[in-house]
This record gives sequence, structure tokens and C-alpha cells, in this order.
Amino acid sequence: MQIVYSSRRGSREIEHIGSAHDDAELETLKAVARQRLAAGQQELDLGLDDGPAAGGPLEIVSSRMEHLWDALSRAYQALGFAAAAGGDEVFRQLVLARVIEPASKHDSLRVLAEAGIDAVSYATVKRRLPDYAMPQWRQALAGACAAHTRLGPASLVLYDVSTLYFETDAGDGLGEAGFSKERRLDPQITIGLLTDSCGFPLMVTALEGNKAKDPHHAAGGRMVYGGPRPAGRHDRGRRRDDL
Repeated sequence: MQIVYSSRRGSREIEHIGSAHDDAELETLKAVARQRLAAGQQELDLGLDDGPAAGGPLEIVSSRMEHLWDALSRAYQALGFAAAAGGDEVFRQLVLARVIEPASKHDSLRVLAEAGIDAVSYATVKRRLPDYAMPQWRQALAGACAAHTRLGPASLVLYDVSTLYFETDAGDGLGEAGFSKERRLDPQITIGLLTDSCGFPLMVTALEGNKAKDPHHAAGGRMVYGGPRPAGRHDRGRRRDDL
């Protein structure tokens, strides 16, 4: 191992440190070389006896996914969610954390910590959940999505439903054992998704799971359109009764 101090017009000042025959000797020579390079440099006495050796690598105490977080924040702003949510920082953190990694509410705080974001406490998240469950909160977000896609009276919208099942024996009023096309008896709910013709999500609804498929479609139609399905609109690739 050698230290090259300068290189000018072909002349170099070289100091030979030694030769290593294994990894341990190589690390020793590297430490000696760092001490030689740092020789004569004054250091401030900060009283940090357990700090890294002179010339050694500095400890990384934190990191931040700055480019990823900034890009997601810009997208969140461009979609109009910041205005729709009234600048709610807790909601923004939960949304962006689940874009980075789909996780539970509690585990989303771990995702934020790994991204280098100062996350709110779990107690704060639980206090805000009742507000997020209010119909007007969903309507504000759905309105932002519709404005982003420039949804108008002549726009084609698609609506479809799916069933989610729960690993529990007891219902809770929303998730109840009932009829479905699979004829399963587990507690279930039905979710409906409204999108534009390009598949951009506009609204999601959750319906109780103790009814058959057709009543769910009727309920979803009333929630989405406020009345019967407009005539002359065709679902691209899906059945017409799923509109």
C-alpha cells in the first residue's frame, strides 16, 4: 500500500506503507494510512471519547428518501388532495406511506421513519380516524378526483364491485355473513369502485355484506349517479349490469 501525495508533470511523491497478505493486514494498513494523511491536522476537543478514530468513516445516524417523498408530495398536491383534505398532515402522511409500502395504520409509522420523515404519533392517527370516516371527507376527495379528470355530463364512467371476506365468526353490522356468487358464509363486505374511461379511480364505496349482488349494484348506482344508469353508455370489456 502506498500514499501518493502529489502528481505534477509526471513526478509523484510516494510513501510506501507496507504490504498486506490478508484482509486483517489490509485493514491495519488502511488505518495507518489514514493516520498518516491526518497527521498535523488539529482537532477540536469536543469531549467525544467514543467517537470515530481520526480519519475514519463517520457514523450515519439517519437517512431520508428525499427525492421519493418530494415526488409523491408533488403528485398529492397536483391531484388536489391537499386542498380537499384542508392541509391535514396526518392524512397526507398516511396516504404517502401506503404508496411507498401498503401497510396497516400502525405499521405506516414505521414506513415513514424508514423514509426519514418525522411521523405523527399513533395516538394522533387514532384521534383523526373518525373525521376520515365522515361522508363529507370522502366526497371532498372524490370531488378532487373528478376535477382532476375533468369529469363532465358526457363522460364515460365505469363501476364494478368485489367482495372481501373476514377471518372472524361474528359480524359487526357492516361485515355480515350473507349471500354472494361464491355462496360463502363468512362475514363479508362489498366494495365498489368508480373510475373514468381510462381507469383513474374516482370514488370507492363500502356496502354491507348480507345482500345479494343485484341489490348491491342498485345501491351503488344510487350512490354514484343519484338515479338510474344513463342510457347509451357501454362498459368497455365489462358487463352492462356492472355500470
